Amino acid sequence: MSFSIAGKTAIVTGAANGVGLAIARHFVDQGANVVLTDRDETRLKAELSALSGTTDSAIFFAGDLRERLTLANLISATVDAYDRIDILVNATRQCLASDPLDDQSDAVQDALHQNLIASLKLSQMVAKRMIAQAEGLEERKNAIGSIINLSSIAARRTQPELMAYSIASAALDQMTRSMAVAFAGHRIRINGVALGSVMSANLKEQMHANEEYRALILRQTPMGRIGAASEAAEAVQFLASDAAAFMTGQIITIDGGRTLLDPVSVPAH
Repeated sequence: MSFSIAGKTAIVTGAANGVGLAIARHFVDQGANVVLTDRDETRLKAELSALSGTTDSAIFFAGDLRERLTLANLISATVDAYDRIDILVNATRQCLASDPLDDQSDAVQDALHQNLIASLKLSQMVAKRMIAQAEGLEERKNAIGSIINLSSIAARRTQPELMAYSIASAALDQMTRSMAVAFAGHRIRINGVALGSVMSANLKEQMHANEEYRALILRQTPMGRIGAASEAAEAVQFLASDAAAFMTGQIITIDGGRTLLDPVSVPAH
């Protein structure tokens, strides 16, 4: 099987910075047609112009993906530019700290809308497009489309100050598994990538604000380093390619072994 995604059309959300941008850049380098989408139009324009020599294989779409009309317009813009959609990467993630005891906070609702509901609605609409564009084609064993959701190891770790993000991440993982079963009959594969200790835009901001944060992460990561966003992009490419043709409903963890450690500092014996 080939890892190639050349000639395929991909939508990458959260593509204005961080891991989403790394994925979009990597996909363009690998010969895919890419639609970079995010709310930050200024940043999208700047990043698109930086993709020198790739103006025909990359466009941007700015908008709030929590709005259904925006999602419909995104799909229309993609189809108008490239005629089809083969890959969707839901890379938009919002990680905000909150107080679990604050009953006036809307943090959980906000996290669910940003990290779960927007990805759910876009995945459903893209899946319908994938099914429609496959009509009339000869039956094939391989999938007609691939959807990859970016999640977090926060789904499996208990950090009270990140309760909202953890809940949304766990829900996204379950959505990935549920949709994988529901869409398997249509030959659409749904997988996820759970990130931890990877240089995202949020992690970069946290380390800038707290000089000790980097050292803390390194101590809790067996491989002793922070992962590059490009390493996450390569894993996403694998899941999007025919090399993963028999994989669906799986959550690949990229965290340098961080989830293998017992977070409790006091021995249990």
